[in-house]
Amino acid sequence: MSNKGKIRIGIIGAGNIGSVHATEFSKLAEQCEIAAITDAYLPLAQERAKQFSIPVVAASPEELIARDDIDAVIIGVPNQFHAPLAVQAIESGKHVLLEKPMGINSEAARSILRASEASDKVVMVAHQMRWESIPMQIKEQIDRGELGRIYTAKTGWYRRKGIPGWGTWFTRMDQSGGGPLIDIGVHMLDLALYLMGNPKPVSVYGSTYAEFGPNRKGIGTWGKPNWEGEYDVEDLATSLIKMEDGSTLSLEVSWAVHMDTDNTPFIHLMGSEGGASYRGDKGKLLTEKFDRAIDTDIIKQDNDEGERLRLSRHFLDCIREGKQPITSALTGYTNNLILDAIYESSRTGSEVKLDWSSQGGGN
Repeated sequence: MSNKGKIRIGIIGAGNIGSVHATEFSKLAEQCEIAAITDAYLPLAQERAKQFSIPVVAASPEELIARDDIDAVIIGVPNQFHAPLAVQAIESGKHVLLEKPMGINSEAARSILRASEASDKVVMVAHQMRWESIPMQIKEQIDRGELGRIYTAKTGWYRRKGIPGWGTWFTRMDQSGGGPLIDIGVHMLDLALYLMGNPKPVSVYGSTYAEFGPNRKGIGTWGKPNWEGEYDVEDLATSLIKMEDGSTLSLEVSWAVHMDTDNTPFIHLMGSEGGASYRGDKGKLLTEKFDRAIDTDIIKQDNDEGERLRLSRHFLDCIREGKQPITSALTGYTNNLILDAIYESSRTGSEVKLDWSSQGGGN
C-alpha cells in the first residue's frame, strides 16, 4: 500500500469494462488509488490514463504485474487471457479482481483456484448481479427463512437479436470458451446458486444450439463485427442442474431466438415456505397467509449507489480485513465446472456427473 494507507490498483484492459472499473474505484479515492493501466492497444490505455488521471501506462500486463507499487490487479480482458494473467498476478503477490467467467473452461479456472489456495491474497470474480438492489433484498429474506427450503429454481436471459461482435473473439470457442452460456449464462448461474444457498451441484443435462450465428443472423449492436472471422459457438443453451441435496436449477440463455422477450434477466425461486422472483428492476416475494396467496413487491431502493460500487467496495474491504469475498475463486470454479458439463452433455447427449475429485469439494 502507499504511505497514505491506500490500496494501489493496476488495471489490465482499458476497454469498456476497464473504464467501468476505473469509474467506480475512482469514487472510492479515500480507500484506493488507480496507479497504473495497460492494454493490448496502448493508445487506449493512454486515453484512459488521461481520463482518470492514472500516472503510469505500463507497456504490458507483465510489466504492470511486476511493479512493486501495485497491491491489486483488475483483469478485464478476453476470456482466454484470464487464467494466465490471474495466476501470474497471484503468484506475484497481488490481490486479483477478475471479470467473468473466471476461466475459459474449468481447467483454466482450476489453475486460478489452486493459485488462490496457495496464497493469502484476495481473489474475487466480478459478478456484479449479486450486488444489485433487488437480489440483495431477496437474499435478506432467504436468510431470514421466509422461503424455507429452496427446492427448485429457474433462471435465464433471452436476447432476441443480440449476438455480439460476430467473427471476433466473442464468437470463437478457442478464445471465448462459448457463446451466451459462458457470456451471460454465467451471470444467471452464479446468482441463482448464490440465492439457493450455494448447494453442491452433482450432475448436469444440457443442450446447445447454433441456429442463427452460423447464418450471420441475430446480430446485436455490441462490438464491431469481423465478417472475415468465425462463428463456432452456440446462440442458445438450455440445461438442468441437480444438486447434492436434491434441489434443481433450470438455466436457459440465448443471444438470438425467435421469442417474445424483453431481453431481461430473470430468476424464479421456489421454496417450501415461499417463493421469490427477480426480473430486471422488479422483484416479488410470494407467500401464503390465511390460505391466501400474498405477493409483496420488492423495489429498488431510492438513491441506490449501484451494484458496481458495492462490488468495488467489497473487494477493498476483503483486502483490508483479510476475508474471503462472496464471489470467491471457488464459486468461479464451480460455475466453470457446470458450464463445461453443459457443453459436454450437449456433445454426448447424456447426463454428465460432475467430478470434484481434482478439487476436493463443493462450494
